[in-house]
Amino acid sequence: MQLMHIPHQIRNVLRRPIRAKLIFNPGSGQPAASLQQLADILSAMQDQQILPEVYLTSRGCKLESVVRNAIKSGIKLIVVAGGDGTIDSVVGAMVGQEATLGIIPTGTRNNVAFNLGITGSIAECVALLRDGRRLKIDVGRVHSGHSRSWFIEGVAMGLISDLYPMADEIQHGNLAPLGGLLSTLVSATPSSLHLNLDGKSQPLMNTHMLLVSNMSFIGPHFQVSPDVFFKDGYLDVFTFSEMTKMSMISYAMLSMAAGPVEHADIKHYRARHISISADPLMSVIADGRTLKQGSVSVRIHPSALRVIAGASHTGRPASLVTVEEPLVVA
Repeated sequence: MQLMHIPHQIRNVLRRPIRAKLIFNPGSGQPAASLQQLADILSAMQDQQILPEVYLTSRGCKLESVVRNAIKSGIKLIVVAGGDGTIDSVVGAMVGQEATLGIIPTGTRNNVAFNLGITGSIAECVALLRDGRRLKIDVGRVHSGHSRSWFIEGVAMGLISDLYPMADEIQHGNLAPLGGLLSTLVSATPSSLHLNLDGKSQPLMNTHMLLVSNMSFIGPHFQVSPDVFFKDGYLDVFTFSEMTKMSMISYAMLSMAAGPVEHADIKHYRARHISISADPLMSVIADGRTLKQGSVSVRIHPSALRVIAGASHTGRPASLVTVEEPLVVA
């Protein structure tokens, strides 16, 4: 019997039921709508013959333990209904596992889902859990001082990491940090950086910020470069050296309005293992989480996370041959 020729309502009934762990964050996005969102998700999962065990997140909960216990019990599909922060909280427990991550974006930015081509209504996102593309994507691991963290989107150092917590509050509707953001922008000073990219040394002077990206879009759907791809086994390193603050602001505004633009003082490197030292030390964030200052080591773990994606995702096509030389200046 060819299921594709049967109406989808009947096809869903004929499918074998599958178990899933549904991690639902009622505080993501619009908390007032969370009850209706959960009802819609459960209804759509019922239509798709997905049998969820529901876990509602709360402040201080240990989601990695929840995921590990679910995998030990035989569940192979972990579904996160929330934003980027909720997704980041489960990645550590899923790296290298046979279980697959499904995403129902209900957060504020939903940047990870956007990169994976997961958009549309709740019913459409739930349908992808059955019919979406199964991918193995790269995941990064960063050590900074005594902090360690997995990341999917990227790592930032310097001015961008100083401003991020305040900008995040402003984006969520709290304007109180606006004065602190402007003060930080005015008082920020550059650092001298030394990079080691796959064993090759690269000194940099007067650098305000550095970005290590695993996805084409980061944060609030800001496209770093169309040449960044999460399935090529490399990390993309962007350095902003010898640039004034006004030049960086102009670059950011132009990029947000018209997409990535070229700038002579922005260098683009590609590497699997990156070591970074800064004088003076720079603040560090990984996927929005603040890490301790110190020497920084970043490494890519290729094809380490199983995910479900939409029909189209961001970044370069998988057929594009990866350049072996890490010091490629764009």
